[in-house]
Amino acid sequence: MKRRSALAAALLACLPAFAAQDRVVAEFTDEESTLLGWRIVNDGVMGGLSQGRYELGKDGILRFSGTLSLENNGGFSSLRTGDVKMDLSGADGVILRVKGDGRIYQIRFSTDADYRGQEMSFQAAFPTTPGEWIEVKVPFSRFSGTWRGVELPEKVFDPAKIRRLGLQLSDKKAGPFELQVDWIRLDRRATATGS
Repeated sequence: MKRRSALAAALLACLPAFAAQDRVVAEFTDEESTLLGWRIVNDGVMGGLSQGRYELGKDGILRFSGTLSLENNGGFSSLRTGDVKMDLSGADGVILRVKGDGRIYQIRFSTDADYRGQEMSFQAAFPTTPGEWIEVKVPFSRFSGTWRGVELPEKVFDPAKIRRLGLQLSDKKAGPFELQVDWIRLDRRATATGS
């Protein structure tokens, strides 16, 4: 077990260079997904009744689905990684290739920023088109700070210090949902040399 943990830590240390070089944030391969440690966090942590689940297909597609409930002050389902270390600086934002159900989802990053000593997130919403694969650009300039629903506009998002990546549905609409994600990549800035 210790050897596996050491190997995982060593591979995680390589993720920033991997992401920066190949423009890849997540491609949902078996190896990558094991290292990132994806897990579901539903509103049950606050008494809610939403149910989310995820599946990694052999086709390399992530399927995030379930049922959103607004009962008991609920209303969100999320999928997030374990602790990671990514440097996504030098990019304007991210591009996601997704197929959804017409609902509006969020992509979320946690950095070393905190709120009252607790982890907070930076979020940005993106639309989906029912049953169609689309590519969605989400500029880093659209990410805003939040902690348990509290907006934190004074917090500054630093893409060089990513510690967690996540997807979330919290559109205040009860019912089933499904989001498929093929990949998440960096949207690179044009440099002075044009590359």
